[in-house]
Amino acid sequence: MNIALQKSRTSSNRALFICALVGLCVLLVGALDASAQRKRQAGAVAPAKSITVQTEPEAVIWLDEVRRGVTDAEGKLEINNVAAGRHSLRVRASGFKERTMPVLPTQRGQIKVPLVRTTDRAELLFQQAEAEREKAKDDEARKAAAESYRSALKARPAYAAAHVGLARVLLDLNDYTGALDEIALARRARPAYPEASAVEGRILRASAFINESIEAFRRSIREARGFQPEAHTGLALVYEERGMNEEAVTEFRSALAQLSDTEPVLYQLLGAVYEKMERYKEAVEAYEKYLQLAPEGSLAPAVRSIIDQLRRQAAEQETPAS
Repeated sequence: MNIALQKSRTSSNRALFICALVGLCVLLVGALDASAQRKRQAGAVAPAKSITVQTEPEAVIWLDEVRRGVTDAEGKLEINNVAAGRHSLRVRASGFKERTMPVLPTQRGQIKVPLVRTTDRAELLFQQAEAEREKAKDDEARKAAAESYRSALKARPAYAAAHVGLARVLLDLNDYTGALDEIALARRARPAYPEASAVEGRILRASAFINESIEAFRRSIREARGFQPEAHTGLALVYEERGMNEEAVTEFRSALAQLSDTEPVLYQLLGAVYEKMERYKEAVEAYEKYLQLAPEGSLAPAVRSIIDQLRRQAAEQETPAS
């Protein structure tokens, strides 16, 4: 009788253990499935969206410090291919106080950006200098822009953006020493300044201080937490000049991803690197993308003249030798 009772208890305990084990497995599978689902959702690429900025006419618009265009006569500018997530929108219109505001992940469609008129002499002179620099086609016009920047700096000596703008003009005028002096003043007013570091890299590269230019570009990228297309482009050009083509491709690709196809010439530069590497199929793809974005661009005739030859070379590479 005791033996039978003991066997019964043992069988019962074993059954309870099996039930508990099965229950644990079910819970574990459920947890793993939920974890996998969360990973899939996190890894999924959210579709790009479009926004339309509504503000003053002829206002310059930047998204994440990348210039995306100028508003039309009604004050509108549509920006396509806006990646999911939070962004920073900057708006500047002549005679108005510049404004920066966030674009939230949920925002799409029209975004109204009301601006307030300004009487700040330094800001008005800076706006004038920026407009002159962007329109300058010769050294005389660049010198006039430089004087406007200097006037803005007289009104506000610690105007970091004006120091950087003046540095850009002086770089175009081949005054590398003066340009570096302005960058130093900009960084004194604003120590962590990605744009200043990127321009510094360009000046040092033009001055043939290559190692120093690489460090400046890398610093710019660190200061911007990775998002600095001007610095990525600068690094790509330096690496290409050094024959470091794989590294150049990586940097060009980073710049292109961050610029959202606003600078077609980078596809031409990328195609030229692929061509050097004899990766003809990829060179053709890059050149075709340039033509798609800038069919009337200054480089379009030259690109069209070589693209057929590259297609033939790409086909020969893919054809096995007999």
